[in-house]
Amino acid sequence: MVDVVEIERTDRSSSAPLRKNWERAEAEALYNLPFADLMFQAQGIHRANFNPNHVETASLLSIKTGGCPEDCGYCSQSAHYDTGLKATRLMPRDEVVAVAQRAKDAGATRFCMAAAWRTPKDRDLDQVCDMVSAVKGLGMETCVTLGMLTPKQAERLSDAGLDFYNHNVDTSPEHYDKIITTRTLQDRIDTLAHVRDAGIKVCCGGIIGMGEQVEDRLGMLMLLANLPSHPESVPINLWNEVKGVPVNDTAERPDPIALVRLVATARIMMPKSVVRLSAGRQYMTDELQAMCFLAGANSIFIGDVLLTTKNPQRDRDADLLDRLGITSRLA
Repeated sequence: MVDVVEIERTDRSSSAPLRKNWERAEAEALYNLPFADLMFQAQGIHRANFNPNHVETASLLSIKTGGCPEDCGYCSQSAHYDTGLKATRLMPRDEVVAVAQRAKDAGATRFCMAAAWRTPKDRDLDQVCDMVSAVKGLGMETCVTLGMLTPKQAERLSDAGLDFYNHNVDTSPEHYDKIITTRTLQDRIDTLAHVRDAGIKVCCGGIIGMGEQVEDRLGMLMLLANLPSHPESVPINLWNEVKGVPVNDTAERPDPIALVRLVATARIMMPKSVVRLSAGRQYMTDELQAMCFLAGANSIFIGDVLLTTKNPQRDRDADLLDRLGITSRLA
């Protein structure tokens, strides 16, 4: 039997070394703890590393939408599927900066820019680097997700002042090839290494509700927690319904308690990472979001749209956080 007491003792301290050798039996033991015990342990670790009454607020903009050559089976932007989405060109810099300013005025502290590419071309990267520098000039943290990067491309983004690079692993190693065939999991891990080597912080998580099993969700957490360095941000996305993509045939909305258990397990396994409730919050009740915050989630995206999917209205978020006594820059 896994000694859960030992896990709690070694991981609770904010100064304890971060573990990167999690085994399957340990992850399963944590996830399957009696709910009150799991929440108690996760909340203790959360409090040792973060202000439990504060959430980080970020905003996400699609700066180049659709036409992606990857065949990710969940994605509205893949050129492989007829999702009704029209591909667009890269947005002009001034338009992006204007959106970032509005996001800052609405309370966002981090601005994330996403482009539907397999990998950026050098001429496009020139423009993105210019955007990054301009958004940094507004006093915001910056994040981009552009697909796979070479070491040189990661260095260029670092030189532009980029704070975070998002590149999700999406699911477990065992489930990965059921979702994507045009990009290997190792491709993703290589990009994460290039980003880390360039001195950029990593934002990396995945998606649940695509038809994977609980063991796949835990496998995804193990993959992240056993990386050479834990991601500074770990987004947990609920799959959004998208017409015309293969995941429609396998998707199943996760049980709410299962979602809370996953957030709590992520908090314990990656105690210093910011755990973000990302896509799919429009499907979550206020009570479910509150339980996720209690389990250790401490970041959300604000704004009515995330890339091509809906997000809760700003007023709803502000009202919920106010009722919970959670601070942010929404007010």
